[in-house]
Amino acid sequence: MKNSAIITGITGQDGAYLAQLLLKKNYKVYGIVRRSSLDPLSRLEFLKIKNKINYINLDLTEYLKIIEIIKKVKPKYFFNLAAQSFVTYAYDNPIYTDQINNQSVINILEAIRQFSKKTKFYQASSSEMYGYNIRNQKKLNENSYFNPISPYSIAKLSAYHYVRMYRNSFNMFASNGILFNHESPLRGEQFVTKKIVKALTRIKFNKKKDSLKLGNIYSRRDWGHAKDYVEMMYKVLNYKEADDFVISSEKQFSIKEFINLVCKKLNMPIKWKGKGFNEKALNNKNKVIIEISKKFFRPLDVVYLLGDSSKAKKKLGWRPKKDISPLIDDMINFEINNLDE
Repeated sequence: MKNSAIITGITGQDGAYLAQLLLKKNYKVYGIVRRSSLDPLSRLEFLKIKNKINYINLDLTEYLKIIEIIKKVKPKYFFNLAAQSFVTYAYDNPIYTDQINNQSVINILEAIRQFSKKTKFYQASSSEMYGYNIRNQKKLNENSYFNPISPYSIAKLSAYHYVRMYRNSFNMFASNGILFNHESPLRGEQFVTKKIVKALTRIKFNKKKDSLKLGNIYSRRDWGHAKDYVEMMYKVLNYKEADDFVISSEKQFSIKEFINLVCKKLNMPIKWKGKGFNEKALNNKNKVIIEISKKFFRPLDVVYLLGDSSKAKKKLGWRPKKDISPLIDDMINFEINNLDE
C-alpha cells in the first residue's frame, strides 16, 4: 500500500499530468484503462512516462473486477478521474453517462470500504454541477447552490453526494475536488479551447482552409492550467482530513474573449461582424475564419461560471502558478510543434 496510487482516466489530460507528478514523488502508479477505450497513450508518451505505468484493463462498471484490483493493490491513494466528460454527448447518452460518472463511483467507494479502508479516495467533481446560477451568486464556492442541468452534471452531483455520504457514514477518507475549467496542450479534441487554439493555429500557418464552427461564444468560464490543478489533487489527499474543495483561477473570460486572446498571440488580427447565428470573425483579408453554428449549441447551456478557491488557498496553501496567458502560450506552442500531423 505504501507509495502506490491508482488513477482512473489516466489516458486523459488530468490523468497524464497526475501520473507524471506521482512518479516524480516515487509512487508506484497503476493506470486503469478501458478495454474498449479508443484513447491512445499519446499523452503519456508525450510526457515520457508511458512505460512507467502499471496498466490495468477494466471497465468501471465491472464491480467484481474493481474489488479484485482493490484487494490486490490496496493503494494508498485512489484518484477517480475517469468520466464521460463531453457534456453534449451526455444528452444523447444519459444512461451510459450515469453508469460511468455516478454508479462507477459507488462501485469504487464500496470496494474501498470493504477491502481497503485505509485507502484515500479523490473524486473529480465538476463546476458544471452549479448549473444555472439562479441565485445570482457572483463567485461559487463549496457552500454555493447546486442546480445541474445536463445528464453529465446531474450524474457528477450524485457522485459528489455519495462521496460525502461514505465519508460521513463510514469514516472514510473520501474527498471531492470541484474543479472549474482547466486546459492544457493535452486537452481533448472535442473541447472548445482545444478546438479554438488548434484551428486558429492551423489557419495562421495555412494548414486549414475552411472556417472554424463554434456554438455559444458568450458563455463565460473560469479557466486554469491542468498542471496546477493536479498538484491540488495531491494536496487534497495529503490534507489532515477528508474534505471538499473548489479549485479555480477566480478569473473569468467569455469564449469570444478567449478567441481574441489566441488571435492576438498568433499576431492574427480579426474583426467581428453580425449578430446571433450570423456573427462571424474575419481576418485582415476579409476572409471568414470563424462562424456560429446551431449544431454546437447545447439543449441547455451553463453561461456563467466563476469559482472561489479561498478555502483551498487557506487550508491547502494552494495557488495557481499559470493564468490564462501562459496557458494559451503552452497550447499554441504545442499546436505549432505538431502542425504536420
